[in-house]
Amino acid sequence: MSATAEKLRLGGMALGNGLLVHGPTHWAAAIRAGDGSIRTASGRKPRLAAGWAARTPGLRGVARLGEAFAVIPLVKRALPEARLPMEDVRALGAMAAATLAGRLVRRRVPGGLAREVALAALGLAPALLALRSGELAAYHGVEHKAIAAYEGDEEVAAAAKEHDRCGSNLVAPLLVSTIAGNLAARRAGLAGPAVDGAIALGSVAVAVEVFAWSERHADTALARALRRPGHELQRALGTREPTAEQLAVGQAALAEILRAEGAEADA
Repeated sequence: MSATAEKLRLGGMALGNGLLVHGPTHWAAAIRAGDGSIRTASGRKPRLAAGWAARTPGLRGVARLGEAFAVIPLVKRALPEARLPMEDVRALGAMAAATLAGRLVRRRVPGGLAREVALAALGLAPALLALRSGELAAYHGVEHKAIAAYEGDEEVAAAAKEHDRCGSNLVAPLLVSTIAGNLAARRAGLAGPAVDGAIALGSVAVAVEVFAWSERHADTALARALRRPGHELQRALGTREPTAEQLAVGQAALAEILRAEGAEADA
């Protein structure tokens, strides 16, 4: 069977006016431009998760996330009209407000579990506000429906708008590991930007490993329980049913990633 006939493992990120899709070796994006046309672009992904970095637990997840973020400036260069989730004015305002609120909590709330929970929740607030945007939530639904339709050989409009591999499944383990890391550091008398950075990086590594374990053991009760918070976040907040015009953008992004990956297979 050719590489193009096999099912590729795809991921994605919703844009404010389109969809970015990640394949094994390439990325592809499609947006609805200001003139109403659909514009697409694609390219090779930067490689960070390779060799020992791709095999080491903890490091491999951080490297893959690094690859995903490294694609973003490439997308903006190829499609300047692409609107990134955090470019929304409300999201930027929420980031500033969350920063100020976090400083207030650190000054006014005694150290302990309650403070760490509050700080972790404030850290997530800007991302949650960005997801509440109607266009972004719709394109988040496009992402899930397009990938699910490809994986299941079904009509994109009929596919579910929630997906088990959504990044929302990182939220619960990320919160728990961040809170636990901060509590342990404070009790050990450790503080400062270097400590906070190490906790943040370690929490991401733990969350990605939990995410990967849940996928490998998808049929177990524990994996279903671990995915449940993310699924509910998608259902209630992070996604909404897209329009036919938005689905067309998602199908264009899907067609472009399959074309790009096919070109790579034939090279």
